[in-house]
Amino acid sequence: MFKTPCSKLTGAVGASVFQRFGKRTASQRSSRGLVQLCRGCSGEWVTWQRCSYLQRQYVMKSGAELHQRARPVQREAVEDQPPLPLLPKAGGRTEAPPAPGAGPDSSREERLERQWKEMRLSPEDLPEVYSQLSKIKLTALVVTTTAAGYAMAPVPFDPSVFMLASLGTGLASCAANSINQFFEVPFDSNMNRTKNRPLVRGRISPLHAVSFAALCGVTGVSLLTLLVNPLTGFLGALNIFLYTCCYTPLKRLSIANTWVGAVVGALPPVMGWTAATAALDPGALLLGGFLYSWQFPHFNALSWNLREDYSRGGYRMMSVTHPALCRRVALRHSLALVGLSSLAPALGLTSWSFPLVSLPINLYLSHLAFRFFRDSDRGSARRLFFCSLWHLPMLLLLALTCKRPQRDAESQALAAPLSAPLTVLPPVPTLLSAPALAPSPTLATPPVPALLSCPMLSLSPTLQS
Repeated sequence: MFKTPCSKLTGAVGASVFQRFGKRTASQRSSRGLVQLCRGCSGEWVTWQRCSYLQRQYVMKSGAELHQRARPVQREAVEDQPPLPLLPKAGGRTEAPPAPGAGPDSSREERLERQWKEMRLSPEDLPEVYSQLSKIKLTALVVTTTAAGYAMAPVPFDPSVFMLASLGTGLASCAANSINQFFEVPFDSNMNRTKNRPLVRGRISPLHAVSFAALCGVTGVSLLTLLVNPLTGFLGALNIFLYTCCYTPLKRLSIANTWVGAVVGALPPVMGWTAATAALDPGALLLGGFLYSWQFPHFNALSWNLREDYSRGGYRMMSVTHPALCRRVALRHSLALVGLSSLAPALGLTSWSFPLVSLPINLYLSHLAFRFFRDSDRGSARRLFFCSLWHLPMLLLLALTCKRPQRDAESQALAAPLSAPLTVLPPVPTLLSAPALAPSPTLATPPVPALLSCPMLSLSPTLQS
């Protein structure tokens, strides 16, 4: 039936298999052979992504070469156009007219656009680059909350300490944001929101960015430690560490990064309080609680409309991996702001009018958070985010307006010792008539003759005469 012997067929198949795998080294056969044999098809791609700090996605084919799939150019619009008429040429020949934009100058410009370019940084561009590197808007929010914490402290206002605390906190924020951008360059390049940052575009070198961050960090922490107090300097160094070494790597590992980032945002008002009082009081923790709870509706609403960007960058945010939890947490902490506002007068931070005047804005934020929880669309997330932008300044301004005056605190401190029972001393005759104070017989003054007869007190012959 089959004229070809089985030995020849087996030899041909074996030769093809040997030719296919013979070009690979031993290490390539051991690492790729099993995966490619299990796929069964030489034209099928194998893709995986490693879970490491700097993630990379490698794509390989069954051969030794690396390939890249490119999206084909859409030519429907070009094909629908009518053909251009032929132009006469000398000698009876005809040629087609050049297509629009196909001249030598345009092709040269397109070629230059596709090439790598060297970015030159002039001194005039440094302020803009530094502001983008330090996220100047976020740093301004950090300084504002620090100033609010200092203003809410029950101590006299000291302008020099206030300026030093604000400057040191701002420099610490610039350092943390710069280090964060240095670590996230390969991931920021995949996101539309962050692809124009200075390190991604190459406007500044990594060494320059790290030097700027180190200068800001050392200067800020030194100001807070030496010129304010050591507690505030410790909190500033702790904030830099939490933001760069905990929050930044956790963004690609777990959704717990949101809670760690909320702690980072809650520390600036605490630093303002400690700069004024040099102590961690319940009022400082309450101000930190305001910032901690406010960040969840603010950031969850922001990240909801940036889910595609965060997914491309490889960030594990609640809006990407746990969308239902993202909406629940935003609603939960919006309601928590109502309870925290009620604790302020109980801790002596504000008067009892603060929970009443802050109730409308807290309820409005909770209402928008409930609509975001119920509808879960872009419109409700956008309204909640923009409401959070004016809610925090308004809440801090109302707390400062309803702050308990300092004289009330001093009067309460003085009222405590005055309310204690006073001990009335007995009159002087009673003291003299007391048996305990009666003169002892042994201490009675001897008569004058006895004094004169004493050999030690005898008068000299000159005095006797």
